Amino acid sequence: MARIEHFNNPNAPKPNSIVVAVTVFVQDEQGRVLLIQRTDNGLWALPGGAQDFGEYIAETAVRETREESGVEVEVTGVVGIYTNPNHVVEYSDGEVRQQFSICFRGRYIGGQPTTSDESSAVKWVARGELDDLSIHPSMRLRIDHGFEQLNAPYIG
Repeated sequence: MARIEHFNNPNAPKPNSIVVAVTVFVQDEQGRVLLIQRTDNGLWALPGGAQDFGEYIAETAVRETREESGVEVEVTGVVGIYTNPNHVVEYSDGEVRQQFSICFRGRYIGGQPTTSDESSAVKWVARGELDDLSIHPSMRLRIDHGFEQLNAPYIG
């Protein structure tokens, strides 16, 4: 399913749903962050996705990271909560979702970066290489906050 990200766009369609979703900021032993290239829009992003019925939100973070990247993580904290009402995602099925995402901090446990139906590429990326990638501003904010290791989770 295709998706279009609208960010601070006054002509964006009005949202018709809010879904609890997660992203995961995890670094390898060299301090690089794990990123996937999404198959639905081609942008680079932290692994993540929507919570399923019957699972704790930390389980969602672990499952989505494994499914999209092949990497096993353990949740160790919260980077931030991202709820900008001016960021909506329009899907080809008519859903227009207002952003609601909890970005977790994860600890790398194992596994090798592996693509999936949702990721056309998966790799560890050094902070200095981020500007060379196509990353949505909302996702870049989460990545920057992850690297900054703020004293308290970002709430915005």
